[in-house]
Parts: sequence; C-alpha cells; structure tokens
Amino acid sequence: MSIFTKESKAFLKRYFTNSSPTGFESSGQKIWLDYLKPHVDESHIDKYGTAYGIINPGKPMKVVIEAHADEIAWFVNYISADGYIYVIRNGGSDHIIAPSKRVNIYTKKGIVKGVFGWPAIHTRRGDNAKLSPKIDNIFIDVGASSKKEVEKMGVHVGCVITFEDELIVTNNKYYTGRALDNKMGGFCIAEVARKVKKLKKSLPYSLYIVNSVQEEIGLRGAEMIANTIKPDIAIVTDVTHDTCTPMIDKKVQGDVKSGSGPCLTYGPAVHNKLLDLIIETADKKKIPFQRAAASRSTGTDTDAFAYSNGGVPSALISLPLKYMHTTVEMAHKDDIENVTNLIFETLLKINTKTSFDYL
Repeated sequence: MSIFTKESKAFLKRYFTNSSPTGFESSGQKIWLDYLKPHVDESHIDKYGTAYGIINPGKPMKVVIEAHADEIAWFVNYISADGYIYVIRNGGSDHIIAPSKRVNIYTKKGIVKGVFGWPAIHTRRGDNAKLSPKIDNIFIDVGASSKKEVEKMGVHVGCVITFEDELIVTNNKYYTGRALDNKMGGFCIAEVARKVKKLKKSLPYSLYIVNSVQEEIGLRGAEMIANTIKPDIAIVTDVTHDTCTPMIDKKVQGDVKSGSGPCLTYGPAVHNKLLDLIIETADKKKIPFQRAAASRSTGTDTDAFAYSNGGVPSALISLPLKYMHTTVEMAHKDDIENVTNLIFETLLKINTKTSFDYL
C-alpha cells in the first residue's frame, strides 16, 4: 500500500504551499487536521495550536506518534526611515542563504511580497569584496521609499516572514522545497493513521497522532502536549542530516545517506527497549535503516516526551534530509515511504503486555 496516492499528493501540495512559522502554525494545522480527520475517531487542538487525532480513544494505554508542524521564519525587527526592513530569527533561520530570496510578510491586510536585497557584485570592491551576509546587515525591500509607506502596507515590528518557495520533485526521486523539516514528518504520521484505518488494524491501545507546534524554539509544543496526553509510549519522527553531501565531516556528523532508509538514534533520551523493538521490526519487515548517536540531547521533540510525566519510553525515527534549514531541503521518496512503514509496523508490535522496564 503506497503512501503516495492522488489524494495524499494533493494534500502534500496544499500543506507545503501554506506557511506555518513557529508561533503561527494555525493555517497549516487546519490543512493537516482536515486531511487526518477521516482516518481518526476524534480530533483536537490545544490552546497553542498543537493538533492531534485519536484512534481508539479511551483505552487505558496511550501511544503517541508525533511530528512537529512549525517551520523556521523571521520577524520584522526594525523599519528604517527609507523603508528597508531588518529582521531577527524565528527559529534557526540561516542568514547566509537570505540574500536574493523572495519573501512573504504576513500582515492583517494580507501577504506583502518582498525580497532580501544584496549589493551587486560590481559594487563590492576593496574590503567590501569580502562582504558576507550577517544577521545585522541583511534587509528586506518591499518596494517602499519610506517607513510610512511600509506601515501603510500593514507591515509593523513583529510581523512574521517566510521564504517563498514551492514544493517540487527532483529527478522523480526527491521532494524538494522549504519546510520539509518537519512537515514531511507530519505527512508520514498522517499516512500511518490512514494506513491503520484503511487496513482495518485493531490496536489494543489509544493511538494519538500528534502534530506539535513550536519545536524550532525549544520543543515547547511537545512539552505542553506531553503533559496533556500523559502517554505511555512516544515515537517521534523528525529529520536528520544527510551527511554525504559536500563539505560535511562524517567523523563529526555521522554517516547518513538519503535513500538508505530511516535513521534510528541512540542517546540518553531514547529508550533502549523501545529502540530494540523498532530495530527488530525493521529487520523482520526488511525495512532498511541507518544509525546515529546523540551524545546528550537529540534536539528533537523526543527529549520533551522522554522527560515528561516521570519518564515516558520514547524513540526517534528520523528522515534523512539534504540541506536542512534552506529553501531546497531534499527528502528521498523511498525514505518517506520507509519512515511511514516502520512507524506503522512498530505500532502493530506494541501491546498492553509490552514491558519497557529495564530491570
């Protein structure tokens, strides 16, 4: 059963065309929840916008599968007298890639189009030849000649900004675009729910399919929803770095390659017995996988779930991603399919008698 159907591909296009900056995820959450609803028994959204559906609500045992909904962005921080806009980060946005990028500025009056400008190469002479983008010198041009004109457009300090880029398919193998981190994870867990319902799988527990907000600024949405749901088990999916592209040191970053399967992380927050169950499942179902290590935290929502409610057995299944936090993130179709299948098959192995006690 392929996850890439006419319906799911149409959902992908809608979901990725929409922007979901950290703290402003609601429009994307509506798209995601509308797609999920036919495949779950209940759906909910918390006060800060984390959306989730439940299959088999009311069971004593609760299992979470989770991704995060938010994408990196910018905030308007200062508008100069001559109408140029300076920014601060909303999440881990990369100032190096900003120059020449088109942007959307979100206002009460609608989207204002702009660009990150940059001095032409002809003008950068002498010491300026070494000029490079920095957070304090990148700026947005909306075609205005004064601060007053910018403000008439509805732009003010605090407006959120995203890059303008569409989702494309590269060489019929890769989905390419912005915010695959981690909307593709949201797609995977929604497809797990669809698969459970489509194949009429009976689960002996309540399954929570969770799309959390505010991961990019400290795992905040996961922290909140973990305390709301109080799960017994959590399986988180996020992205990890493909380290086989140029200029990455594998001795430092590990050895992970797109197209070679989901990446399973070892680390303090990852519960060893749950990880063993995932690996056994992958081996039995012949799902390829890779391994990575996290010396302290995983840097994903896994940490928020693991250390909540006195400790929740948690594991991380990651999607290898090229060029993370750029507008040309690339994820291999096979990896997307295998992340989905590995989560699905693992869920079928969990039952109410599964023990995660170490001793």
